[in-house]
Amino acid sequence: MDEIKIIKALSNDTRLQIFKWLKEPEKNFEPQSHSLSTHNFIGGVCVASIQKKVDISQSTVSNFMSMLYKSGLVEAKKIGQWTYYRRNEQTVQKLAGWIKDEL
Repeated sequence: MDEIKIIKALSNDTRLQIFKWLKEPEKNFEPQSHSLSTHNFIGGVCVASIQKKVDISQSTVSNFMSMLYKSGLVEAKKIGQWTYYRRNEQTVQKLAGWIKDEL
């Protein structure tokens, strides 16, 4: 776990909000067009759905999601032409433990 990458990824208000929304994707986003259970990626949200919710350009959302992915906070899966993202709860738990123990 790279704590600095994680802190940087969460230091932007919009990225932080997206990450919070991904905690409860069924509540915060419209139903996804692919059956994510079939693809073993339950809880995934496509970039288009995220873009619609935050109302910023698709390229900016893609950059934001790339930063969250590189930090390990989210997982990604490509299904057809769409990329789906979901929270990586293992990293969240490691981060929580690190904050508790180190800060």
